Amino acid sequence: MNNEQIKKIIDSPEEYDDTKEDTLWSMARDFYSRKMRSTAILVFIWCGTYATLAVFSAIQFFRADLTKFQIMYAAFFVCCIQLYAAAKVFSWQAVHRNSIKREIKRLELRIAELADSIAEKS
Repeated sequence: MNNEQIKKIIDSPEEYDDTKEDTLWSMARDFYSRKMRSTAILVFIWCGTYATLAVFSAIQFFRADLTKFQIMYAAFFVCCIQLYAAAKVFSWQAVHRNSIKREIKRLELRIAELADSIAEKS
């Protein structure tokens, strides 16, 4: 993408709206786009699996008679909750990746403009 294309995208109001860029809804829309479909499905599968295993271990914890089994199910529950949280953090980072890419494109444009202005002054 060259400087003119980047500038055109940023300057056109119908294609690029700075006010709607970093809202939660725009980030969610970017995450559930066609391009990110496989990532969203993978995160849903991970979260569903970990949540199911956490519920199973919680039920088994209260059904267990021996202390060693209660400790085992409690540890398994904690591990499942930690993995569930890791999957959510992964999806949150995937959402922010697109906004970081936009900021990098803006910086590239600014650097190109600065280089052009320095070249004109010399």
